[in-house]
Amino acid sequence: MIGDASLPLFDRAIAGEYPPGSTIKPFLAGAALAGGVVTSSTQIESRGGITVAGFSFGDWKAHGFTDIRHAIAVSSDVYFYSVGGGYGNIRGLGMETMNAYESQFGFGSTTGIDIPGEKTGFLPTPAWKQEKLGERWYIGDTYHASIGQGFVLATPIQLATATAVVANGGTLWKPRVVGQIRSRQGEVQSVAPEALRRNVIDPSILKTVREGMRMTVTESVGTAQSLASLPVAVAGKTGTAQFGSEKKTHGWFESFAPYENPTITMVVLVEGQENEGEGYFAVPVTKEVLAWYFSEGKGNHREEK
Repeated sequence: MIGDASLPLFDRAIAGEYPPGSTIKPFLAGAALAGGVVTSSTQIESRGGITVAGFSFGDWKAHGFTDIRHAIAVSSDVYFYSVGGGYGNIRGLGMETMNAYESQFGFGSTTGIDIPGEKTGFLPTPAWKQEKLGERWYIGDTYHASIGQGFVLATPIQLATATAVVANGGTLWKPRVVGQIRSRQGEVQSVAPEALRRNVIDPSILKTVREGMRMTVTESVGTAQSLASLPVAVAGKTGTAQFGSEKKTHGWFESFAPYENPTITMVVLVEGQENEGEGYFAVPVTKEVLAWYFSEGKGNHREEK
């Protein structure tokens, strides 16, 4: 078991550090709106990529003009290159500001979950790159970070707690496994919920982000249309993160449901899948779990608790 190459004893949920890919985009969207880089109606055109200083940065397809809601739904790389690093008449947030907003969602630090061994993930800086790699920071580094690639790393639990911030309207809660502690004498001590940070971003901005995540499922060009057949309204974001040199990817899907009154937030990670599009295996896994959760009153029962 210990020598198994698939590392079955490794707690990926709290200690696995992975490039988050496009799952970072909803949080960057919130940052771009809060920072005044774009408004909810700003249109940015994707012709399939951009070229800066002779270097090309591709999009996974040409999306045409999209506003920020549609950019989340279709996962437009060009839109997020622009709001992250700047392009054309969009000034961009820049790496320092991106990191500042993402840290408010809990990235780059532990969540404090009551399980040992949690890792922090990683938000890179120009100073870190210079010290660690002996290289200066390039605009391409910022572009890569804008779509959750490059040096950025996150744990599944970080993505889950950050997604919950969007779902609940702005509070970063400390995740807990233990709900109560019972002594040998039968005395019960409840473990109270703990807010790590409130008002992460203005609720009206998070409403726009939620709408984009809902359109991921409802729009004909959304990247998770298959979830539209579930008995509850689901919102989410797909992600595909490249790693190594074998042309394989990690497939992600972060979600919450029901859309109007969320009772569950979930992150699915599929390691090392063949690169076949956004989310790929993670979306059908999400669909199966949510179908079970909300069938036969299971979801309603848990909501009552």
